[in-house]
Order: sequence, then structure tokens, then C-alpha cells
Amino acid sequence: MAELPVLELPATLSHCSGRFTISTLLGAEEGSRGPYAAAEGASCDSAHPTHLSGSTLCTRTFGYNTVDVVPAYEHYANSKGVGDAGKGRPSLADLHSILKPDPGRLCAPVSDPQRSNGLPEAGPEEVAGEPGRAPAPEPVRFGWVKGVMIRCMLNIWGVILYLRLPWITAQAGIALTWLIILMSVTVTTITGLSISAISTNGKVKSGGTYFLISRSLGPELGGSIGLIFAFANAVAVAMHTVGFAETVRDLLQEHNSLIVDPTNDIRIIGVVTVTVLLGISLAGMEWEAKAQILFFLVILVSFINYLVGTVIPATAEKQAKGFFSYRADIFAQNFVPSWRGPEGSFFGLFSIFFPSATGILAGANISGDLKDPAVAIPKGTLMAIFWTTVSYLVLSATIGACVVRDASGSLNDSVAVGSPGCEGLACSFGWNFTACAQPHCRYGLSNYYQSMSMVSGFGPLITAGIFGATLSSALACLVSAPKVFQCLCRDQLYPLIGFFGKGYGRNNEPIRGYMLTYIIAVGFILIAELNAIAPIISNFFLCSYALINFSCFHASITNSPGWRPSFRYYSKWAALFGATVSVVIMFLLTWWAALIAFGIVIFLLGYVLYKKPDVNWGSSMQASSYNMALNYSVGLSEVDEHIKNYRPQCLVLTGPPNFRPALVDFVGTFTKNLSLMLCGNVLIGPRKQKMPESQLTADSHTKWLMKRKIKAFYTDVVAEDLRSGVQMLIQAAGLGKMRPNILALGYKRNWRTASPQSLEDYVGILHDAFDFKYGVCLLRMKEGLNVSRVMQAHVNPMFETAEHPEENGTAGGAPCRHRDPLAPAADPATLASEQQASTVFQSEQGKKTIDIYWLFDDGGLTLLIPYLLGRKKRWQKCKIRVFVGGQINRMDEERKAIVSLLSKFRLGFHEVHILPDINQKPRPEHIKRFDDLIAPFRLNDSFKDEATVNEMRQGCPWKISDEEVDKNRAKSLRQVRLNEILLDYSRDAALVAITLPIGRKGRCPSSLYMAWLETLSQDLRPPVILTRGNQENVLTFYCQ
Repeated sequence: MAELPVLELPATLSHCSGRFTISTLLGAEEGSRGPYAAAEGASCDSAHPTHLSGSTLCTRTFGYNTVDVVPAYEHYANSKGVGDAGKGRPSLADLHSILKPDPGRLCAPVSDPQRSNGLPEAGPEEVAGEPGRAPAPEPVRFGWVKGVMIRCMLNIWGVILYLRLPWITAQAGIALTWLIILMSVTVTTITGLSISAISTNGKVKSGGTYFLISRSLGPELGGSIGLIFAFANAVAVAMHTVGFAETVRDLLQEHNSLIVDPTNDIRIIGVVTVTVLLGISLAGMEWEAKAQILFFLVILVSFINYLVGTVIPATAEKQAKGFFSYRADIFAQNFVPSWRGPEGSFFGLFSIFFPSATGILAGANISGDLKDPAVAIPKGTLMAIFWTTVSYLVLSATIGACVVRDASGSLNDSVAVGSPGCEGLACSFGWNFTACAQPHCRYGLSNYYQSMSMVSGFGPLITAGIFGATLSSALACLVSAPKVFQCLCRDQLYPLIGFFGKGYGRNNEPIRGYMLTYIIAVGFILIAELNAIAPIISNFFLCSYALINFSCFHASITNSPGWRPSFRYYSKWAALFGATVSVVIMFLLTWWAALIAFGIVIFLLGYVLYKKPDVNWGSSMQASSYNMALNYSVGLSEVDEHIKNYRPQCLVLTGPPNFRPALVDFVGTFTKNLSLMLCGNVLIGPRKQKMPESQLTADSHTKWLMKRKIKAFYTDVVAEDLRSGVQMLIQAAGLGKMRPNILALGYKRNWRTASPQSLEDYVGILHDAFDFKYGVCLLRMKEGLNVSRVMQAHVNPMFETAEHPEENGTAGGAPCRHRDPLAPAADPATLASEQQASTVFQSEQGKKTIDIYWLFDDGGLTLLIPYLLGRKKRWQKCKIRVFVGGQINRMDEERKAIVSLLSKFRLGFHEVHILPDINQKPRPEHIKRFDDLIAPFRLNDSFKDEATVNEMRQGCPWKISDEEVDKNRAKSLRQVRLNEILLDYSRDAALVAITLPIGRKGRCPSSLYMAWLETLSQDLRPPVILTRGNQENVLTFYCQ
């Protein structure tokens, strides 16, 4: 712990603990206020938040005063990024840097020891109130029973419970009906376990299913599912409402009381009903919950009414319809299947029943209105699945033990027990239903959908149960759709929907979303025919189940340390099984609807992938990307290198990448989708001053590269000088086999006017690259590379522009004067969004030429880079020409030899030129220009003694002695002559690639070497790349 020195406190402040101003810079003034200094007159009141709270508590806890604070909930709330500092927790600099006592700031707020380690009483959506304003009323929050279990049970129960389950029991028999129920429940239970795991892996906010999937799998899949899930819920409102309207219409028909006609009656009743439901929803979640409890009680009463009816002795009317109370032989006959009609198959009945097992997401969809979603969602969802499963099993078994499959409903069919000519089970009970079996009877389990109403003690209560089941499901969907859609709108993944994200009232109700859901529901109610859209809705819900299960599996399989659900009773393999089965069921239900659902999901997924929303939710997809990258990188270490798999992996000394866009574009062009590109930046200066700059700008530089569509990494180091920083990069950059093997940098145009030390450092960097067996690629452009002069003012206010910034070809080379040590290094938002500079490497090159001067055999790198460049779309129309040196009397032989070699390399270079006049003496005026170029750097030591010369050389190692001039005279004239040839042949080329000459370390002064490069590439209009491999093969013509 960072212990504070003891200070004698003023008497007036004796009740406060001593505090200190933290200074992160050594040169800060004694009296200056640090980042945590309070305003004048600030008191030690806990109502004023501070970064250094909890002093008194820490003093009592540890026995001495410390800046450190004890763990508290507030320190971890709302943290998203890895580097996010918790609210109230001191930073590492506060604990690690030098402390300066500040008499004006000796006390800090004291946190409440009773709450320092506890959770706050606020609900899931903490909103800080403004001072002086009355606190907002507490929103209505529900527990697991009222908020999740009852809501899910109501949404699971539906008309199938009343109208189809008895018929399914007659078709499949009790045994297979139980199998159908248990198979369906298996899928929903696995999904429930997955929901429980996801919802307990961190704090769940509003948004329900969309929130769970999007925060787990990311915005791509989450956004697409959120949109179709909200739409499916809106249409499901219409579907359930039409089910209710059809039941009312049938009652009116029985009493000859139709309003208009059967179809329009459905429309009238449906619109009126959904309008009433909208009113209940707009009244608030509290009223909606009360309505749901009412519906729940109605269904329970109807269910009890049915069970009571099964034990009441059957009347003659009920016996005529096939009800005989509990009989073992009826149970035995109905235990086995009796398939009838086109739907008489196991999977046919399974597809009919399965939608009645859905609805388990109703509680999760109002996650923002729950007191504790992490407790309520698992407990309520699983309990709802359990009790509804019990109800389905009990209903199937009881009605299968009481009612025969066929009955006529006629009292005249009663006969004496054992009468001849009577067939069927009912004969033993005194009824002959043989006559009605052809073509079919009107009553009995296999024929009469209202069997539950017939069996029950009071038939109208079953009708009330049907009303309660349909209306409660419609109300649940009417609430779910806007809640999910509101969260989706606020995330702004799709255009034109943000309007519906606004919330109203203490519960943040999405009133605009309610109205949109109402309009969609009314539109589908007016169609009054939902047979076509209903299968698509079921498939949308199954899509959600599949993705929830896949979310749980994917989060588990990635082994992310952030996947720590408090709900432990789940299995990643069970989740994968649930996801697979959900997809299979989609195609079993309706294959064409499954294809439509997948098509919509893929379309919405593609849109979000194309737009790339700026969100970071810590999804399992991010964890999976890391896992894949890690596994492949480690696996790559086991792969032996081979020339055929050689890739030019470049460490590019860009400095800030946006300062040298041409260099970035050049390397990015031939490394894109091919090999590693790493942009290196050396921050020169004291580490304490440069580290904040590094931390602030690193992400911004990466975003700039991404915006420019350059597939590269960015890294920086802090060093005392440029050369030592580049040495760090050369040695440490990369990972395993993903390490640079080429150093790419810009040409130093201002070498004649720059400081001698910077000249030495620049040439020394080239020597260092060769020492570490790197290849070197040096880019020179006539207009220069550094564009920082244009953008310096608004990109990086920390620096003043150097005198000639565009002259510097390497990272961080030109010295810069600091304006303010505390000024921000750069505005990251401005840096990432600045206008992109256009370069020649971004434009179409047309039918120009790429000229390669392969003067020395460097292993083939001089050929490989132009070849890779020529494969790109903007350069593919260019013709590549290869120039090599030769003797005038052997031109044909040498040309044939080079053509043969190039053909074996399969590079596609067919135009080869031999330069026989390469050894001719240059023109006198060009020789004189070279002599004038090196004149300022000469020692002129011909008439001086050796001791004097050695002393001069020690002080000025970049100077050129007369002896060195004479020894390197032939090589110097070669550069002059090559420049003449370049001007003759390649003046109008799109790009010129030349083998880089090498100056021997310790024998060739840096100024002489730079004079060679200057002379070789001067006056050329096209970009020039000077390339030298590490003298190891990068090309081969063997296949093994």
C-alpha cells in the first residue's frame, strides 16, 4: 500500500484525515493543485464525490493513513473497457508517483463504512439525480413470482391446452403424448438453463432477449434477432387476439347474434380487444401486472373446474359424448396411438403441440422492470416450465382415462351391456357408437375439440380459461415487443428507428413503441387470416431459442475469464444440443418458413457487419477471436519455415501513421491479406512525459488505420533517442513466427541540413536492420512523405511544427518543442475522424511501367515486392520491366540467362533489358554535382598529420576523409551513372525499384552513404523504392 507521511493537521480540520495532492510529473510546482484538488472552501462531506474517498475508513482498517481505498461496489459500476478506472478508486499514478502535501486540500470525503462493501439500494438502472431537484419516484419493480413465473406460465398456456391437447392425446395415445410433451419441454428447459446462465453473468438491464443475445454474441446476431423478435411479438399480439375473437365469434354464432358477418366480426372484436389491452399497457406496468394476475386466477379456476369435473359421476348426456369418469380400460385403450387423418403422425402432432411449450421468454423480456433479474429470470422461468409441464402431463393423463375416442352424442345409442353386434370399448359401459364410426363420430377425444369443456364441472369456466389464456398471451406480447424494440433503438444499430427509443415516466415506458406495436397488431388483425404468418412467427421464436443456447455454448467454449455465471446448473454441450434441436424443429414445423426466417436473419446480419457499429459489449465473439488468434499463433510456431511460404512481414517506421500516409499506403498495398504489417512509432523524451501520450493516441492511430482500410497493427515505444527506440522495435516487435523480417522507412530528405547526430542515427538504423538480418525497403517520393505540416495544428496541439517536418523520413526523428507538459497528446476523436490524405498508391496507375533495377542479387526481395504490388487491382495494368547490368559483348547470353531464371520463378516478368553501359564514366557536370554534394562533409585531411585526423574523426564520425573518398571513388561514380540511366529509361514510370547499395559498417561514413542514395534517386518523378534483402532466398523454383 502507498503509505502517506504523517502531517500535523490544523485544529479546525482535526476531524478530517490528512490528504495529499498527487503529482504525476516531477517538475510540478509545489503550490499547484493536482488533479484531485478540491475547489476552495470544499468540505469533507460525503455528498461531494471524489477520486480519493474512504480515508477515515482505511485509517481504521489498516492502522495508518493511505491513498488506497477498500473494495466497494461503486468502483466497479459501469466499467466497460479494460482500462476504465473505477469511480472513486485512485489510479496507479496516484499510488506510485511522488506525493506532494497540499495544505489547502487536507481532507477528503469519508465513505460510509456500512455501505463501502455492500451493494447500493438503487435498482438496475441507476440514474444520478441533479442537486436541488426532488428525487424521482421509484419505478415499479417485480419479483420472480409476479414478474417472471406468472408471466411465463400465462404465455406458455394457450388455446392448445384447451382445444388441442385432448385431440393430440387421442391421436398419439397417452404414452406418445407424454413423449411429445417431454421432448418439447427438453428444448425449452435447456433454453431456460441457458437463459439462466447468461442472465446471471453480470448485470442485466432492459431489453430482454435482445439484450441477452446481443451482449453475449455481439451486435451482429443480437441486432438481427432483436428486430425480428420484436416484430414477431407484435404479430403474435394479433394472432392471440384473433384466437380470442374467433372464440367470441363462435359463441355469437351459437346464439345467432353475429354483429355483421363471421369475418368482419373477428376484425371488430379483435380491434376493440387490442385497444383495451393497449390501454392496460399504457396505464403502466403495475396495472398490466394486475391484469395478468387476474388472467392467471381465471385459468387456475378453469383448470380446477376441469379436475373437479373428472371425478363427478357422468350424466347420460356426458356419457353419450364419450365421458365415463376414470376407467382403467379407457386409460389402457388411450395409452397407445390411433393415427387418423393427414396430420396423424408423430412429428405432425409434435409440430402442432410445440408452440404451446414456447413463451418462456416473457419474463426475460421485461428484464428492466425486475427487482433482481439475475435471481428472477432463472428462478421464475424454470418454475414456470416445471408447473406448465405438470399441467400438460396431468391433463393428458386424466382426459385419456375418462373419455373414449369416438362417441355419437345421441342418447338413443344406449344399449344393454353385452348386447350382440356392439363393437368398441363403450359397449361395456352400455353405449353403442359403432354406427357413427363411418365416416366419423361428432364427439369423443378424436373428434370433439371442446372435450375439456364437456368434462368440466361448469363448461363456461373453460371458455373463460380460453379467454384468459389468449388475452394474457396477447398482453404479454404487447408488453414484450416495445420493451425489446426500445433497447434495440437505443443501441442505434439500424437507421430510422431511434425515434422509438424514448421512454416516459418512472418506468421509462416506451409509449412510442406501444403505439407502433398497436398499429402492427391492428394491421394483421384486419387481415383476419394468420395461417400464413403464424409459422413464420413460431420460427422467429425458435431462432431466438437457438441463438440463446448457442450464446451459452459459445461463451463457455471460449474460456473467457469474464464468463462467470452464478447459475451453475447448465452444460455447454446441452446448450449446443438445444441450439441444434431448435434449428431442426424449425424445419420440421415449416421448412419454407424456416428458410424465410434464416434469410431475414442473414440479411440483417449482413447489414450490421457492413455498417460496423461503434459498440463494445465484450461479446463472446470477441473472446472467440482472441482464442482463434492465440491458437493459430501458437500452432504457427510448430510450423517450419520454407522459402515457398515466405511472406514480406514489414515493420514500418511511420511515426504517427497519419503523418506519412504514402508510406502506409505503399506497404499496406502489398501486405494486405498477405502478410504482417506493423506501424512503429518512437516517442522521444522522458518516459514520464511520453507515456500519457502513448496511452492516449494508440487506439486513435489504430482507428485511423482501420478507417483507411489498412490491415496493420500499431505499436510505439518510448526511448531517449530514435535509434535506441528502433532497436527496441526491431528486437521486440511481433509474436512467434509473426515477426517482421523487413524494415520499411522513408528517405531522409533533410540529411544535409539535419543535425549530424540525426544523420548518424538514420544510417545506424539501416546498419542495425542488417545486423538483425532484416531486409530493408526505403521509399523516396519527390514531394516527400511527411504531411504533418498540413495537419499539425488541429491533430496534435502538444507539438510545435518542426522547421521542415516533411524532410524527416523516420519515426519521431525531428526534434519537437513541448508547449505544455500537461497538455493532451492528441484528441483521439479528431485523430480518428480526420480527413484522409490521398496518395499516389490509392489511385489507378493505368498502363504505365514498374521498372525493376535488379543490380545485385539480394535473394530476390527486389523482385518480390514489385511483383506483389503488380497483383493489386490499381497496379495490374502496369507492365513490369527488369533491368540488369551486363557486358556489351555478351548481351544476348546474359539476357537469355535472366529470362530463363525469371521464368523459373514464375513471376510473369517477360521484358528484360541488359544495361551494357552501366560502367561508362558519368558526364562531368554530374560528377561535379556529386563532389559539391559531399564537399561540406569532407575532412580535407590530405595535408594533416595522422593524430590530428584521428582527433577530427572521433569528434565527427560522419565526416569523409580524403582516403575514403579515393577508396570509394568507383562506387560513387557508379551511383552517378545509375542516376543517368534511371533518368533515361524510367522518367515516366509508375514506380522504380532499385537494389539498395550497402555501405560497409565502419568503413563508409554516414554522409557519404547518404550522398550515394541522394545521387542515385535524385530528380526522379515516380516513387522510388530502394530494396535490399538479407541475402537469403525469398524466391525458389523448386516445388519442395
